[in-house]
Amino acid sequence: MPFTENDETRAALESEEGKQALRTYEDDILGGLLAAAEFRQDEDEIKEVEIARGGRVLFRFHIRPLSEDEYNKCKERYTKYVRNKQLGIRFPEKTDTIAYRNALIYEATVAEDRERLWNNRDAWRKLDVLTGADLIGKVLKAGEKDAVLDLIDKISGYSTTEEDLAKN
Repeated sequence: MPFTENDETRAALESEEGKQALRTYEDDILGGLLAAAEFRQDEDEIKEVEIARGGRVLFRFHIRPLSEDEYNKCKERYTKYVRNKQLGIRFPEKTDTIAYRNALIYEATVAEDRERLWNNRDAWRKLDVLTGADLIGKVLKAGEKDAVLDLIDKISGYSTTEEDLAKN
């Protein structure tokens, strides 16, 4: 069997010099992994969103990155499933994309701003809504929601380009 690049890499790592290099960088690797896992608590990842119309700022709120699990929970909550009787498996039939988008913004809003804005019971009564996500649907225009969702995706790592990955 010919000696391939993978075999060369494996041999280099198994050598004493390779093992020493791994030990040297182990702390850096562990630190990097732990820092990546703590992305939700990183203040640098929290972004301010300003809603302005006609040159006048109406209100501001802060958003944070969402985990893949949070994206999936929002999607599951607003997806209707049907059961295939022959296979006994549930299949997604339809997702309420408007409610899903509102839920993503609601979840990404930091807790203090969520309570102040989206869970404002007076606003619920005046605008005849039942939840904070419903309030988002009444208050934000479609284009404003698009802009906020783009920012959420960006800080959550969904708009990472190959160039960004190479830099990191």
